[in-house]
Amino acid sequence: MNDISRLEAVISGFSGKRIAVLGDVMLDVYLWGKVTRISPEAPVPVVNVERRTSCLGGAANVMRNVATLGAKSFGFGMVGADPTGDEVIQALGEYRIDAAAVLRDANRRTTEKKRVIAGGQQLFREDYEDTFSADDGLRRKLVDGIIDLIRKRELDAVIFEDYNKGMLAEWMLEEIIVEAKKAGVVTALDPKPNSMRPVRGITVIKPNRLEAFALAGRPDRSGGTVAPAQDRELTAVAAELLNAWEPEHLLISLAAQGMALYDRRHPEPQVIPTRAREVFDVSGAGDTVTATFALSLVSGATPVEAAELANRAAGVVVAKVGTVPVLFEELKQALLCCEKNKKIKIK
Repeated sequence: MNDISRLEAVISGFSGKRIAVLGDVMLDVYLWGKVTRISPEAPVPVVNVERRTSCLGGAANVMRNVATLGAKSFGFGMVGADPTGDEVIQALGEYRIDAAAVLRDANRRTTEKKRVIAGGQQLFREDYEDTFSADDGLRRKLVDGIIDLIRKRELDAVIFEDYNKGMLAEWMLEEIIVEAKKAGVVTALDPKPNSMRPVRGITVIKPNRLEAFALAGRPDRSGGTVAPAQDRELTAVAAELLNAWEPEHLLISLAAQGMALYDRRHPEPQVIPTRAREVFDVSGAGDTVTATFALSLVSGATPVEAAELANRAAGVVVAKVGTVPVLFEELKQALLCCEKNKKIKIK
């Protein structure tokens, strides 16, 4: 079996896998329009809004990626008792995501990111959010719900999606990880700096370069100008995160440089070069990477194969505008294109 055939075999196993996603649920809103004049009130453009679109964001976008890749997606999180929350719940249903555990909290607003776009350019963004810690009673319901699914052998992986909006706490991850390890369930964390102290024992942690350096408390002097395999600062940051968090794997996304995969047994990174041919919008690409990597692992991929598939999936979504998921057929087609061009070689 060649490398492409091997990756095709992995993604053929996505169907039937069961993934829970716990984290900060959001709604991404886009206002599309034209600028024809400057405001007489201030030196700012006036946008004539012609249409509005919205899509799932944050942890909800990870839930959506799991679903569009063909797996069963279980959503765990919170929204407010507001129209934005209604829109999120409706959208989750449209993707057949089990949203029974996306709870309502009347004391907080649903996080909404509203972008104004004219002439193909984003002019500004408005954020509506409450970032105080979520109610511990609601948090307990979410944790108990996931642990119940794990004990019933009804989950293959749990993804923690941290956008530092107050949803997650260390104790939540720690309790779930204990049960996940007993049952052989994969756990994945997309972390945010300054959100929580290190939680040990996660299967994979996936920060981007900026987040990785911030988590380690180090300045990024090279800024990605050095090749990942020769980047001593990046290697030092990876070693520090592996020591502090003790994950099985650390996957750092590096934008145009691709990804670097580390583990505690091999200090040198496995570098996966970028597969994106065109980049229009990186919104949500990290969500796609996390979902694809976790789903690939539970479908029999090695960590390097999972990183290659995640990289290929990210290449699909960055070629689109807005926060969009990768579809199973798009990922399959991307692999077919690779087979035609003979561009993937997995070591």
